[in-house]
Amino acid sequence: MASYILRRLLLMIPTIFGIILLNFLIVQAAPGGPVEQMIAKAQGFGSDATARISGDGGSEVGANLNKQFESTQGAGSGSSGSKYRGAQGLPPEFIAEMEKQFGFDKPAHERFFMMIKNYLMFDFGESYYRDVSVLSLIAEKMPVSISLGLWSTLIIYLISIPLGIKKATKDGERFDVW
Repeated sequence: MASYILRRLLLMIPTIFGIILLNFLIVQAAPGGPVEQMIAKAQGFGSDATARISGDGGSEVGANLNKQFESTQGAGSGSSGSKYRGAQGLPPEFIAEMEKQFGFDKPAHERFFMMIKNYLMFDFGESYYRDVSVLSLIAEKMPVSISLGLWSTLIIYLISIPLGIKKATKDGERFDVW
């Protein structure tokens, strides 16, 4: 029994690694990453989600990006050949600075292994949408998640155990058909 449990625990490692890899690949392939969001904030087209809901005009990060954008505005010509959709008219230095800030100046495999290293140290970084630590967001929502999990488990047991007992006692009868 101990070897079975150990084998199952060891099989969790490649499963979790595969889930993390799949998640990383999906996020890398999805449009609208953090660099594009910051480009939109710098151009005044976007604001963070909480600011839009609360009615606030923007965030401190967006204001800092606007200052950085204005300071590099005269430094170079617009980047019409940029790989980012909203980057037309932005200086290439500004785009390069944002890519460096978010780590997109490194190859994908290097970013992946940096992410794994950070996850192992429980460093999940900052939320791109709320400008708060991801770990604090997880801690904030954890009580609700635990409560939902416990209540759903209780309801499942309250339904499945009596049904299992009834099916066992009514073996072969009409109730046992389904």
